[in-house]
Amino acid sequence: MTDPAVERDAAEAASAFSHPPVAPDASAAYGDHPDHVVDFYAPRAPVGGGGGVGGADGVAASAPLVVLLHGGAWRAPYDREHVSPLADFLARRGFAVASVEYRRGSSLPHQNAGGPVAGRWPETFDDVAAALDALPALASAHLPQADLRRTVLTGHSAGGHLALWAAARHVLPAGAPAGWRLPAPPVLRGVVALAPIADFEVAQELGVCGGASAQLLGGDAHWAQRLPYADPAALLPTGIATTVVHGREDIVVPAEVAESYVAAAAKAGETVGLTLLDDIGHFPLIDPAADACAVVAEEISQLAW
Repeated sequence: MTDPAVERDAAEAASAFSHPPVAPDASAAYGDHPDHVVDFYAPRAPVGGGGGVGGADGVAASAPLVVLLHGGAWRAPYDREHVSPLADFLARRGFAVASVEYRRGSSLPHQNAGGPVAGRWPETFDDVAAALDALPALASAHLPQADLRRTVLTGHSAGGHLALWAAARHVLPAGAPAGWRLPAPPVLRGVVALAPIADFEVAQELGVCGGASAQLLGGDAHWAQRLPYADPAALLPTGIATTVVHGREDIVVPAEVAESYVAAAAKAGETVGLTLLDDIGHFPLIDPAADACAVVAEEISQLAW
């Protein structure tokens, strides 16, 4: 007998991954590794199409910059290509978009692992920090329509975790690896985290993505030592406007993970918005054919415009 929740998830995933990749308008390297790449999508909405400031040609002349971090449990098989339709969707809504690639786990299974291991410590975090630090100069050169004063971070699933983490670099504990910690809050309008792996302890208890959070930290032996430097639920308050969007029917990253993060924020004295979508699972949030994707764009607009 089939499980309706599993059937729903499979159908939603099939829809989200059915769109052909959309080539960027430009790409640039932020480092020496092949994964040190940012793809840029120029805003191309007509005046009023995304709430932007229209130019003479009907395209936004100065648009908010959306920095997009893809998901995939920090594992090698999943790269930024699968969110290129989302990047294009946002560009057609009037946003300038920077889609960031970063190093994920090995493409080969490790000993005692059932598949590709999630992430690399410290490289995955090194890359996100380096990309965000390089983005102002890269965007100025390759995406001149972007208004860097109106930057919003967004990311899906594991990318949602990285977006929350990137916005919290100024509150990292002393002793963080070199290049991670910022002396002051990043210049952001806010974060819109989509079904993020936002509380590692709850995610591990629920077995999210086959224990990917522990794999990202290098395994159980490193869990306690590295958790304070990586877990968004431990890096609060940030003082940066944050909204979490999550499907109530998500069986990949259950909504309990988001709810726990929001509760941790409240305990730390910070207000984090939580939008729970009825009858929605994990993948419609990045699916341009789904109504949930329009909700995502609206949440970004609320922070950016």
